[in-house]
Amino acid sequence: MNTTNPIDRCFVRLFEGLVHVRECAEVGAQNSPPLYLMHAGPASARGLEPLMVALRARGLTQRMIAPDTLGNGDSAAPHPERPDIAYFADSVRRVLDALHIDRVDVYGAHTGCRTAAELAILFPDRVGSVIFDGISEYDGELKKQILAHYAPEMKPDEMGQHLVWAFHFIRDQIFHFPYFMRDPAHRTYRAMPSNEHLHAHTVDVLKALTTYHKPYLAAFDYEPTKRLPLITRPVLVLEADTEPPHLKSAAAQMAELVPESKLVRTEGGVEGKAKAMVEFLNQDQGLFKASKKDIGSLEKS
Repeated sequence: MNTTNPIDRCFVRLFEGLVHVRECAEVGAQNSPPLYLMHAGPASARGLEPLMVALRARGLTQRMIAPDTLGNGDSAAPHPERPDIAYFADSVRRVLDALHIDRVDVYGAHTGCRTAAELAILFPDRVGSVIFDGISEYDGELKKQILAHYAPEMKPDEMGQHLVWAFHFIRDQIFHFPYFMRDPAHRTYRAMPSNEHLHAHTVDVLKALTTYHKPYLAAFDYEPTKRLPLITRPVLVLEADTEPPHLKSAAAQMAELVPESKLVRTEGGVEGKAKAMVEFLNQDQGLFKASKKDIGSLEKS
């Protein structure tokens, strides 16, 4: 493992092409399954690097694997024209096969939560426990608007308009949800990120300009309220202080849908999430029988 930067990078090959993977090797000899992290749209697993570093600093010894979803970042495009979340869940199974991994704990961020959920439903023998970080459902009319307007198909433009579009697409998501409803009722009231953050996310979108919309639309079309009750694995639902209001308000509702679930409210951004995740992953999951009475809060570390 690289000692100056704990995160290394490699590729694995599926029939669609190459999948780009970030990896943080396990620390010491132990029998825990790897932690498979699924990033949020529309960027790449690059956005998970601060969490991976925080998890290692918190003492997590598991191997961590964070691929770019097919259609995002440096990974190949999905094969179907309109793939669904089941397709992306199966692609995770195939990545595990390519890496010769039998079983993983899984973490999903935002749209990545939906693939994590479906993986646990379709392939429960490949999943130990599940962590959701920002899962929600949208009412019928809002969902129609999101599917129609959130992720338009894009291609390079001779005047470079796609370059400007990509930057504003990333920036506007900071301030409104959905980003195309730019009014006070849809403000997220989050702080402007750094210029470096905006640039890196914009570059990620540009790398997958013609395919970024495919995993996005699959995630938005997914119905978590119907699927989450089918999960049989232990689940941790994070309600982070840094999330926009619609995700914070949805966390408890989503936790209620899962038979074995625990809701933890975290403070301190990535550090708070890492603390809650390490505590959850370090406990004996075979004895984890959380009830709805377990829903509580985690104090800022």
